[in-house]
Parts: sequence; structure tokens; C-alpha cells
Amino acid sequence: EWQPALKNVSSSWDVGIIDGLSGWTTSVDDAPADTISRRFRYDVALVSALKDLEEDIMEGLRERELDDSICTSGFTVVVKESCDGMGDVSEKHGCGPAVPEKAVRFSFTIMSISIRVEGEDDGITIFQEQKPNSELSCRPLCLMFVDESDHETLTAILGPVVAERKAMTESRLILSVGGLLRSFRFFFRGTGYDEKMVREMEGLEASGSTYICTLCDSTRAEASQNMVLHSITRSHDENLERYEIWRRNPFSESADELRDRVKGVSAKPFMETQPTLDALHCDIGNATEFYKIFQDEIGEVYQRSNPSREERRRWRSTLDKQLRKKLKFKPVMRMNGNYARRLMTREAVEVVCELVPSEERREALRKLMDLYLQMKPVWRSTCPSRDCPDQLCQYSYNSQQFADLLSTTFKYRYDGKITNYLHKTLAHVPEIVERDGSIGAWASEGNESGNK
Repeated sequence: EWQPALKNVSSSWDVGIIDGLSGWTTSVDDAPADTISRRFRYDVALVSALKDLEEDIMEGLRERELDDSICTSGFTVVVKESCDGMGDVSEKHGCGPAVPEKAVRFSFTIMSISIRVEGEDDGITIFQEQKPNSELSCRPLCLMFVDESDHETLTAILGPVVAERKAMTESRLILSVGGLLRSFRFFFRGTGYDEKMVREMEGLEASGSTYICTLCDSTRAEASQNMVLHSITRSHDENLERYEIWRRNPFSESADELRDRVKGVSAKPFMETQPTLDALHCDIGNATEFYKIFQDEIGEVYQRSNPSREERRRWRSTLDKQLRKKLKFKPVMRMNGNYARRLMTREAVEVVCELVPSEERREALRKLMDLYLQMKPVWRSTCPSRDCPDQLCQYSYNSQQFADLLSTTFKYRYDGKITNYLHKTLAHVPEIVERDGSIGAWASEGNESGNK
């Protein structure tokens, strides 16, 4: 039972898997509505997840020596939400209904459950998800045949999910756990999104925009001049306000002035996401960048300007051959997580250095990788203050060193430009860790492995 009762949510309780568009009166017209998506009702899925954790909750109360007969209210559940597009899911043979050949999957993970005891200021955590990035803790909520770039259809299908989520934050769940009725409230944190999805949900321009960051208002040029000193300023509410300004243009400005005023918010933010950094795609983005630096160093780009495409191709194949011969790497079309993890190692840098003519440049590359490997555990680990306290303390210093190296030795690549994830890695990691305690735990891997 929910108190008060949920608004905008149907009252039937015997709900299984429902048509993903239920909750909307009109349907989306491109594909037959009854084939386009399937989902669980959000509140029902959460209740089912809590019932799965019933033993863990009771165990947690016992461990904390709390008398379960008086612990009937004050439970707080923190939920991580993830959502990702799934590429090509077309039928390879067969003749089902005509649906888009891409899919999107939305899922949630119960991250922690805590209880507030009278007389205590802070909540006591009685359940903490130990493997927040496993597909086993990641519960699917909604599967839809829709391209993640199709903003209209995506918002139409996730609209009811957003409505249910909003209703649940304003209500309490009364649920029988361990034989007694207990009251739970929910906090939702949308952190399991890659940058593309965040920009879509929050109404920002696409990732090639001059507004490089989903956390601050910096432009690409500013971010490459000042690599480290930025703080998180964007939020869902502010994006909504900016969208209103964009829509109404109260100061009758030109398109450029207006865009500068709203810092690239040009669509209506539709689902609140937590401004954070997606650890998996951060790895992939930075590895892609290092892969390009390796090619440039093999071709000694720092000495010359505008090498031809032919030359670049040659350096790339030289790099691929070397990596294949020495480290058994198969070249990949698009950087993936596994390749990124293997490329970003000291041993890979040593192998690349064999192809770099000047000793000075080899040293610079080794230093760059060393700094990177010092920084990486901080956004990868589930609990950095426990797993790598030293690296956490040194993070700001290391990122400053890293930025200095980029803006001097590797200036040819970072003059007026920098990639989105590199900016976030250098500028925002310590602030997010300070706020949330972790970046790695809130990443999208669980959802990604569920997609597989």
C-alpha cells in the first residue's frame, strides 16, 4: 500500500508485464503500439525487489542489533537508475511485426537501505549492494523497440515511468517485511546513463557541442585552456529554467546570444539525471584519446602540421601491428571496455615507446600513462576512500600534472580543443567523489552487461 495513494498510476494490483505505453492515452504512430515496448509497473517492480531483499534487510537489522519489532518506519531506499540504447536487434530471419531495429533498456538497482532510529541523527545502513555493477543486481524495468536518438518516442514511452517515479518520491510504501508492516521512502538517482543519453534526457545539445560538459557550463575552448579548475553547476531544475528562457527568449536576443545565455540547453529536460561521470565510458573515451596520441607520437606530429590522411593511416596500422605482435591485441573498429582496459597499462606504453623515435617523447608518454594510472582507480573503485585513499588524496595534484603535460608537451593536440570525458576526468572527479562517495558504484556497467 502507498500512503498517500500514488497519483497517475493505475490502481489494479495484479500487474504483470504491461504494455509500455500504458499510462498514455494516445499512442505513438510509427509502429504498432502493442509491439513497441513492455515494462513492469515501477512501484510493483520495486516492491518485488524489496521482497527479494527481505532476508538481507532482516539480517541487517540483526547485525546492527536493532529490535525489528520497533523498526517499522523510517526506512530509506536509494535506487540507481540506468538506461542505454542497444544497437542492432533486428530479426536475423523470421517475420515478426515491423518494429525499429534498435532497442532501449531501462533498469534499476537497489543500492542501499538505511533506517532512521529515534534519537539518532544519521540513518543506519542495514543493506548495501556489494556488487552494484553486476547484471545480477540490475533489474530490468522497461524494454522498448525504439532508437535512443528518437527523442519523441523515447519520451512517450518513458513518460509514464517518470510519472510513476515522481508519484513514488511523494509517497511512502507500506510493505510487510519479516512479518511486520514497515514504511519505506525512495530516492532515485539516474546515474547509469552514458553522456549521449544524459544530454538527451536533460535537453542539452549533442556531444559535439561547444558546451562540452554535462556538469558545468564550460565551452570546449575554455576547458582546454583551464583543464582542472571547474565546479559542477548544472542541475535538472536549472536546465528546466534555461529551457523556458530558450523557448520564450524574454530579452529578444539573437540566436547566438540566446544560446550563450542558456549554455546549450535547447530542448525540454524530461527526466532528472544526477550530474555525475559514467566510469565505463570515461575509460573508453580516454583510451580512444590515448590511442590517437600514440599514433601522433609515432608520426612525430609535434614537429609538423597537417599530416595527410595517408600518413595517419600508416601510423595507425604500424601501431596496430605492434600491439598485435607484442601484446596479442586484435584491432577493434570501435573502442570497447575490454580493449580500453588492456590498452591503458604500463606494458602497452612500453610497447608503443619502441616505435617512438625520441627519448624525450618516450619519457613524456610514460609520465602521462603513469599519472593516468594513478588517477584511474579513483573513478573506477566502488569505494575510493576505502580502496585507494592515497590516490584519492593525490587526485587533484595528479590531474594538475597531467593537464600541464597536455598543455605543454602535447599542445599540438589540445590547443583550443579537448574531449568531453578528458575534461570531466581532469576537472570533476574529486567533487563528485566528495559528494557521492563513489563514481564507480554508480556507473552503467550492470545495465550494459544486462544488455549483452
